[in-house]
Amino acid sequence: MNTKTKELTLTALMTAIICVLGPLSVPLPFSPVPISLTMIGIYLAVYAVGMWRGTVAFIVYLLLGLVGLPVFSGFTGGPGKLLGPTGGYLIGFIFTALISGFFIDRFWRNYLLSAVGMILGIAVAYVFGTVWLAYSAGMTFSQALAAGVIPYVGFDLIKIVVLMLVGPEVRKALIRANLIAVCEKGISQES
Repeated sequence: MNTKTKELTLTALMTAIICVLGPLSVPLPFSPVPISLTMIGIYLAVYAVGMWRGTVAFIVYLLLGLVGLPVFSGFTGGPGKLLGPTGGYLIGFIFTALISGFFIDRFWRNYLLSAVGMILGIAVAYVFGTVWLAYSAGMTFSQALAAGVIPYVGFDLIKIVVLMLVGPEVRKALIRANLIAVCEKGISQES
């Protein structure tokens, strides 16, 4: 199998994994923002296929949800989800993939620096999500922060710890299987 075919196949597989994990969510009675497993899919994707292909996998997931496939939290889809209270988080996750992917591509063997990248990435998604939640739900920024970020920080830190343990093992397995090539600064960009 040539390199391009491997890259496309792995990127499509990561999109499929995000599509499976994304709808799995738990609504909270005090917030329009559910606890979702989407972030796990994003972090797994960037560990497996790198920053660029992991980000593409997430964008394809967004497009699938946008056209109506039930891949968003609670098995929903359509443009209403992106325009609703959680739309800012979904858009912010693009930056989560880019930022965490940047750190993971360069420092995937270093748990601390990988965690820093994942924390910075989710922090940016929190900002996008909070601003959009405040606007769409008619809340102040503080109210949106209390409803859409504060209750989730602990869960998100647990997700980061889990992926810090699982992600490098996934990447090592893909390297051993010759499904991805790794250069000094991360996954190679060879064609």
